[in-house]
Amino acid sequence: MRTPFPGMDPYLEHPVIFPDLHDSMVTYLRESVQTNLPDPYFADIGDRVWVEMVVTVPQDERREPFLEIYSRLEGERLVTIIEVLSLTNKAPGAHGRDLYLRKQKEILASQVHLVEIDLLRAGEHTTAVPLAWALPKTGRFDYHVCVHRFDNIEDYFVYPILLRQKLPEIAIPLLPGDAPVTVDLQAVFARCYDTGPYRRRVRYGEVDPEPPLEPQDREWAKDLIAGERRGR
Repeated sequence: MRTPFPGMDPYLEHPVIFPDLHDSMVTYLRESVQTNLPDPYFADIGDRVWVEMVVTVPQDERREPFLEIYSRLEGERLVTIIEVLSLTNKAPGAHGRDLYLRKQKEILASQVHLVEIDLLRAGEHTTAVPLAWALPKTGRFDYHVCVHRFDNIEDYFVYPILLRQKLPEIAIPLLPGDAPVTVDLQAVFARCYDTGPYRRRVRYGEVDPEPPLEPQDREWAKDLIAGERRGR
């Protein structure tokens, strides 16, 4: 069962639905990366854990998975971190955002590559590339991927993505001298959608996506959904 949309499905950005997609993306990114990694590399899932507080009373433990790529050379060396941004990461004032930005700063100052995948239109700009630097070169985007290599600290490689576009193939950097690994984000997303609850859960055409679409995209989305229904 495929999504009606050619790339990211905006209905899956809903705050109730996106956390499941976030975790599924990390899982199937590991599957895709693992399949293509050369020896001696391997991919593993890490967890960022924190407790949300109200006043001083612990309320809820939160977990955010992310992907780590290691090399067995020199022991087990962390080479690349792949983050799928969450709603919390982009929410101003959220504890999860503060933790994410702190970790981001540490990675940028280390000998580790950072790949950030932002599939959310809402929230504050959070990836490492300054938005004021990116927009003049990329133009407007709805989603994007930011790649920062530790061996090229001044540059960021940005994949700008519009709602109407397929998600791109992205190059995951490894150690200098080793070719990057290519990951097809659209294929990863499709696997998440096929194995997830989204087709059963989303009320396509009955409600609008959250956050709302721009007027021209709203009409485009309605046409896609109507066409998909006719084609069943």
